[in-house]
Amino acid sequence: MQTTEHALVVVDVQNDFCPGGALAVTEGDQIVSGINALMREFHTVVLTQDWHPKGHSSFASSHTGKAPMELIEMPYGPQVLWPDHCVQGSHGAAFHSALETDRASLIIRKGTNPKIDSYSAFFENDRKTPTGLEGYLRNLKIEKLTFVGLATDFCVNYSALDAASLGFTVSVNLDLCRGIDLNGSMAATLEGFGLKGVALE
Repeated sequence: MQTTEHALVVVDVQNDFCPGGALAVTEGDQIVSGINALMREFHTVVLTQDWHPKGHSSFASSHTGKAPMELIEMPYGPQVLWPDHCVQGSHGAAFHSALETDRASLIIRKGTNPKIDSYSAFFENDRKTPTGLEGYLRNLKIEKLTFVGLATDFCVNYSALDAASLGFTVSVNLDLCRGIDLNGSMAATLEGFGLKGVALE
């Protein structure tokens, strides 16, 4: 049994990121049973949920002549354009049906601002606007975080690096993550984890 100072953060295990979804991660559904088992070992479990309004600025469909996976410059910096995904209230935005969501102490919805994307569980992509997760964890006196979920090289990556920068002791269970690997993003993610002191399980 884990201590109360150690929390599990389960990132974006949603239908649109699983096979058949709008932004499917290969084998994204194969980590669900393992995550369920791991959740039972933690006193505090946080789920994150991508939760975009229709017409979100990160959607390629919101930009004339642009295609998914193109990179554009937004006021807050570079932004990958995605297929429409995880639209609020849609089937795609729902958690995978096999995920044991009742074990969650908190659900953080991100990407709700139509003008700013949000990969991290802690900040929107402007790197300034907080989600409130840090304050929640501090109030519970949690010092260590383990991350699992989708996708390794985007939302898990940003969340883990932000957690490390905020002073938490951070690990990522790679067996319970799956990545997209867009233009070498997986290699860059693993290198970044090493530089920031994020442990790999």
